[in-house]
Amino acid sequence: MRRFYVPPANVGGSHASLSAEEARHLRDVLRLLPGSQVRIFDGEGREFLCQITSIDKKGAELAIIEAVEPLAPESSLNLTLAPALTKGDKYDLVIQKAVELGVTRFQPLIAARCDVKLKDTGRRMERWQKIIIEASKQCGRAALVTLEEPIPLPDLLANETRNRIIFFSEAGGKAMPSEGNFDFLTAVVGPEGGWEPDELELASNAGADIVTLGGRILRAETAAIVLTALLQHRFGDFR
Repeated sequence: MRRFYVPPANVGGSHASLSAEEARHLRDVLRLLPGSQVRIFDGEGREFLCQITSIDKKGAELAIIEAVEPLAPESSLNLTLAPALTKGDKYDLVIQKAVELGVTRFQPLIAARCDVKLKDTGRRMERWQKIIIEASKQCGRAALVTLEEPIPLPDLLANETRNRIIFFSEAGGKAMPSEGNFDFLTAVVGPEGGWEPDELELASNAGADIVTLGGRILRAETAAIVLTALLQHRFGDFR
């Protein structure tokens, strides 16, 4: 069953409208025709079984048959992933896997050793949002990950006061917390060049749990994915 993203504003009582881009994929790539059944999700957790009623270059109209359960459940853990910015498609991979692993919120982070120019942030944000939608379509989630604007580390630590912060460092940290009932967690992963000493001190003073994974040295994108999976296993619904 093919799945398409439809913003909540485009979902009515018994009808829904696909955007021109989604309709082009439906029409030109999948070769679906009026009468075919598809699933749609609105990014807020709702999913519907629909029948295509019309398709043109401006979009497609769907008749909603019934509300259905999303293919993939949402995690019981409200997890924010905050990885430092990296170059190229490495960051794209982290966002894609964050969606698959059940992250609730994605917070791009600016650290001292980030070797990334921020002048193209707007363009990257657009691409990241598309990656979130495409990954959600493929993995069966009906709620879109919330994508935040990049912020510096001090702002992150000031903003996440209600969350337990797990701060990954290759050295100088302790073992992952083994117990605790945490409804809100923020996982922070540093840049390819690692953390500056004053950044580690800032995190420690903010009450973050600085953890290391057995002394292993991981690439930035690997660390973000591994840390997310470990937290979902320990405090979420990965069993």
